[in-house]
Order: sequence, then C-alpha cells, then structure tokens
Amino acid sequence: MKHIFALLLFLFLVSCTSQEVVIIKTTTIEIPITVEIADSIDEQAIGLMHRTELAEDHGMLFVFSDEKQRVFWMKNTKIPLDIIFVDSAGTIVDIKENFEPCVVDDCEKYYSTPAMYALEMNAGFVAEKGIALNDLIIMN
Repeated sequence: MKHIFALLLFLFLVSCTSQEVVIIKTTTIEIPITVEIADSIDEQAIGLMHRTELAEDHGMLFVFSDEKQRVFWMKNTKIPLDIIFVDSAGTIVDIKENFEPCVVDDCEKYYSTPAMYALEMNAGFVAEKGIALNDLIIMN
C-alpha cells in the first residue's frame, strides 16, 4: 500500500507540474536550467519533498503572486539544496546554500529577503557555477 501511495503521489506531481527552461545570467556565463514550475499552493507545499534525486542543472521554480519575504524549510526533503531568491525584475536578491534534509518534526525555517520567485537546485550548484547576488534569471 505504501508503494502504491508513493507511485500515485509521483504521478500526481509529474502531471501537475509543468517544465520550462530558464537562464541564469552571471557576469561571465549563461546557464540553462530545466525547471519544474510550482505556481499553485499545493505544488509549493509539496515542492521537492520525498524525492531522492534531482538531475544536474534541473530545479524547481516557485512562482508567487507577490514579492515579499519567503519562508522555506526542508521537512520531508531527502536531498540537500541551494535556494536562489529572485525579485520581480529577475534579479537574484538572496541565496541560501547547502540546506540539509530535515529528519525531525520541528524543522529549522529559512527566511529570504523579499522575493517573487525561489529556485531550488542541488546543493553546491551556486558555488560550482559562481552564482552571486545581482545575477539575473531570464524566464520565458
């Protein structure tokens, strides 16, 4: 029964989440990223929970309806992540690196500066690619 629930959850996530390519533009390079879009409250609540891997140069882009401080935590998330926060103009305004999965009930919360988007990537992505504040994310 547990495996059936996990399969149904996976199929639900795949069917509800669209994918796009966004570009992170640093001062020296442009990095294409395939992202799953989480633009509903339900998709945002689930995020990358229960996943055991995330492909290289793939992530989840959280799209919010307004620009304000965001709160994230790693409850039920099984892979370490970097989170890149982006304002309404596409400018990276905050970066949180190397968040580890949370295995307790009361997970630590991480607060951003005001942002309209949050991009979750595998931990180490930001350092490896040299991403910094004020770099841009170009969305289609």
